Amino acid sequence: MVFNERIAVIGLGYVGLPLATEFAKKYKVVGYDIDISRVIELKKGIDRTKEIRYKKLLINNNLNFTYDSNDMRNSDFFILTVPTPIKKNKKPDLSIIKKAALTVAKVMKNGAIIILESTVYPGITENYLVPILEKYSKFKHKKNFFVAYSPERINPGETKYKLINIKKVVGADSKKTLSKVSKIYEKIIKVGIHKVSSIKVAEASKAIENAQRDINIAFVNEVMMLSEALNINSYEVLEAAKTKWNFLDFKPGLVGGHCIGVDPYYLAEAGKKVNFNTKIILAGRNLNDSMPDYLLNNISRKIKKNSRILVLGLSFKEDVGDIRNSKSIELVKKIKKEKFVIDCFDPRVNQEELKKIII
Repeated sequence: MVFNERIAVIGLGYVGLPLATEFAKKYKVVGYDIDISRVIELKKGIDRTKEIRYKKLLINNNLNFTYDSNDMRNSDFFILTVPTPIKKNKKPDLSIIKKAALTVAKVMKNGAIIILESTVYPGITENYLVPILEKYSKFKHKKNFFVAYSPERINPGETKYKLINIKKVVGADSKKTLSKVSKIYEKIIKVGIHKVSSIKVAEASKAIENAQRDINIAFVNEVMMLSEALNINSYEVLEAAKTKWNFLDFKPGLVGGHCIGVDPYYLAEAGKKVNFNTKIILAGRNLNDSMPDYLLNNISRKIKKNSRILVLGLSFKEDVGDIRNSKSIELVKKIKKEKFVIDCFDPRVNQEELKKIII
């Protein structure tokens, strides 16, 4: 059964593409992206992220991939799933949200509902997105269009917890909007919807999910560093501690990517907006940001110059080809500057994209 509502998904990356393909099982969907080559590939059934298989892309007649924004004009719902990176100064970069909002404002119809899924800090949907939509559409919020926030929880490379198996948090500008948005998500999310009282609550919930992981990994990274200073094996220490039932099993490592390595800075920015100085959140992020330098220092002390070093794995995490904010790549660049001979291997990463960054 295909329901009457029409849905447009803006941004066809790791988040948008799985969302569009799932919604297309129940609704007419337009999947929009400004990357023309990406759209052409998807029309041929090719997903360069390898998250969606060939048959899923081609089998559904309800899904139309496009780079022409006019194809979204009849949509009832617009779902923004665009990147929210940070700038060089670690400040949130909302420019891609702005571009997406400008695109939507030009094609949205009276009564449309705009849903933001991108990770932001509390207040962005209502205080940043809405004014752009009002200015460039000439529509008024809560009269001609409505907004909601439902944070994406996609974990690239994950096999067990896929989109349909992760509870969906939804916040909206009114009870009526909340009901409408929840209903469309309920059609595809098997484990249900978690409704919250406001958009700001939903925005905050997403950012702290990843900040919590960042802090926990920072803690075990520091345990590893302390263990080395004490000349004991950190892995043995953690295995021993793990025998207690309530010990959280985190492993030391390089923490990058487009979520965990970014979201703490969004929370810190939210604090600054209300004159609140976050301490623990940025302390964890600063330690994890310092790990490439720590590892380089170890390498420089323990390995002779002109030694040949092999780095296995260059994406930000295992089993994905995504190299955004990859600390492995940051480490490789630092090793190269120290004049070591270095080889890199990662079969999942696009080799041409990799050469542009490393060479």
